[in-house]
Amino acid sequence: MAKGRDRSRNSKDGTLDMTPMIDIVFQLIIFFIVTLTITKEVNPEIELADAPAAPEVDFADTTLTVEVSKRGHISIHGAQLSRAKLRIVAQRRYNIYGEYPVVIRADYRARHKAVREVMDTVSEIGLWKISFVAIKEKKT
Repeated sequence: MAKGRDRSRNSKDGTLDMTPMIDIVFQLIIFFIVTLTITKEVNPEIELADAPAAPEVDFADTTLTVEVSKRGHISIHGAQLSRAKLRIVAQRRYNIYGEYPVVIRADYRARHKAVREVMDTVSEIGLWKISFVAIKEKKT
């Protein structure tokens, strides 16, 4: 019996079975991908307004960040959207999460009309937790 066990551990030609090591490597890769902190990309073209007296707010994971450029273009994660497409995206997220906060990153030179359109679009769906991003302190 002891002879049979020795044969199963070591192959005749002296090679090792690499399957367990490959499994472990794939598990480590999956672990690091899942635990990787995802950085949020921000549009460098948007210059935020100063608001030194504004309170700091923590954002939930379900927060939808909508950007409004100085030309009034609406975008999410760099993808430019029309008001109708914004409504579709917001409605689908509403169907999944229910109520969720919306953050508007508007350029300080953007017309109020463009910002109001974003506010109107999300409020028509039933979203009322709307915040604005501004600069609390300028970095030196």
